[in-house]
Amino acid sequence: MIMFNNQSVLITGGTGSFGKQYVKTILQNFKPKRVIIYSRDELKQFEMSQIFNHSCMRYFIGDVRDRDRLTMAMNGVDYVIHAAALKQVPAAEYNPMECIKTNIHGAENVIHACLANNVKKVIALSTDKAANPINLYGATKLASDKLFVAANNIAGGKQTRFSVVRYGNVVGSRGSVVPFFRSMIDKGCDSLPITDERMTRFWITLQQGVDFVLKNFERMKGGEIFVPKIPSIRITDLGKAMAPEIPYQIIGIRPGEKLHEIMCPKDDSHLTLEFTDHFVIQPTIQYSYLVDYVIDNCGDTGKPVNQGFEYNSETNPDFLSVEEIKKINNLVGYP
Repeated sequence: MIMFNNQSVLITGGTGSFGKQYVKTILQNFKPKRVIIYSRDELKQFEMSQIFNHSCMRYFIGDVRDRDRLTMAMNGVDYVIHAAALKQVPAAEYNPMECIKTNIHGAENVIHACLANNVKKVIALSTDKAANPINLYGATKLASDKLFVAANNIAGGKQTRFSVVRYGNVVGSRGSVVPFFRSMIDKGCDSLPITDERMTRFWITLQQGVDFVLKNFERMKGGEIFVPKIPSIRITDLGKAMAPEIPYQIIGIRPGEKLHEIMCPKDDSHLTLEFTDHFVIQPTIQYSYLVDYVIDNCGDTGKPVNQGFEYNSETNPDFLSVEEIKKINNLVGYP
């Protein structure tokens, strides 16, 4: 794959876990003209620039709420990854308007800036919480997904195409459960807080997420929601993997939290195609041009799933064992 050689790429929220891993990967495998980190925290940008100081790197201070600044930053950009979001479920419940401004209005601003600059391809990062959402964070990301899917219709004669990538919990990402548990264990906690013994989650490493996004830039035709086939874990098994000697304490589900997550809802089964290692949810709307999503731009062929199919972390046929969880934790630096 050479599509990023001599190309300009911008990533919103680029100082986050995904952005750092993405930059590391693209610099190792491609020769981009520019890689632009667009985010609002100057300290995080400074710290990142000490690690990633390649001559192609650019660091732009800006908020996705600021359409003018986004439009300026995207001048001459070929590819955009929209990773900026307010992601903490409880924080979103308590600060709904802030979440809406960033996750929904920010998505709209990204779309307009991409169209204004005739960007080639755009991928927005979504979350399993956007499928059948019960919390505000998930609801804002569902709205964002809908905006990006519909953006292909307002592109008119422009070349810009928009798609979405949806996946589950990223192992070891900032603010997630693995570093939280590790911090508690290192402090000598007497027990680990488990919300519910039945809780399950989809599980993906940061590198797997980055690789999936990069591949989908090749696959995409515009309008798809890409969902990787990934394993599930039981939260109790995560506790056993990280600290088998420490008991867990049931603390109850947090505001807006689910027992299990869904990535392909049952109600979208008539739109869902299954490929070898991923699913594609086709747009609910029709575009002014015909698109055949059964064969992607890499030549891979998908097949419709059965009516009523649901990709759910509880019923997922692929579950990680305690030992497998340990291996993955070690791989990402959380023994």
